[in-house]
Amino acid sequence: MIAIIDYQMGNLRSVQKGLEKVGAEAEITADPQVLRAADKVVLPGVGAFADAMAELRRRSLVEPIREVIDSGKPFLGICLGLQLLFEVSYEDGEHEGLGVLPGEVVRFNVPREYKVPHMGWNQIRVRQRSKLLQDVEDGMHFYFVHSYYVAPRDENVVALQADYPDPFCAMISRDNLFATQFHPEKSQANGMRVLKNFAQM
Repeated sequence: MIAIIDYQMGNLRSVQKGLEKVGAEAEITADPQVLRAADKVVLPGVGAFADAMAELRRRSLVEPIREVIDSGKPFLGICLGLQLLFEVSYEDGEHEGLGVLPGEVVRFNVPREYKVPHMGWNQIRVRQRSKLLQDVEDGMHFYFVHSYYVAPRDENVVALQADYPDPFCAMISRDNLFATQFHPEKSQANGMRVLKNFAQM
């Protein structure tokens, strides 16, 4: 069973439907014991970083998330769920994240002709191969909606990049930990491929 972490932020149901579409059993839960018992865990998210961290703390989910990642179970962060894994975000101030990965979350600083948030389909470039990227090739398109992006201190965790207009991290991969800035559940066939790869781990 795949547990989808419910902290009242993000399109939980569409992530669940995406996983079910590729044949996985997925349960939306805020119960730390269910998270610990799950085979795999997904941290989705849409919205503000500070609010998300406050809600994770309020629901006593911070330690269970770290435990699941440390246990070696496959863990997938999506969009805000990627950003929360890092040490600090500068969205509306300075806010401490989960600190699983070293690095920070920063706002796009782009030429005037580029809109923020970065919204819509964008091509990815493979930086390192990962179990999550089976049958995912350079130049495939995925769907993004974000004003901030992660800047990992360890470049070795960057699995995918995209450009807006400069390169930014579109996915990280480290051992059992995977997280995408794009929304696989909104990325049609390419996104379903990513979710299927995760479900089959």
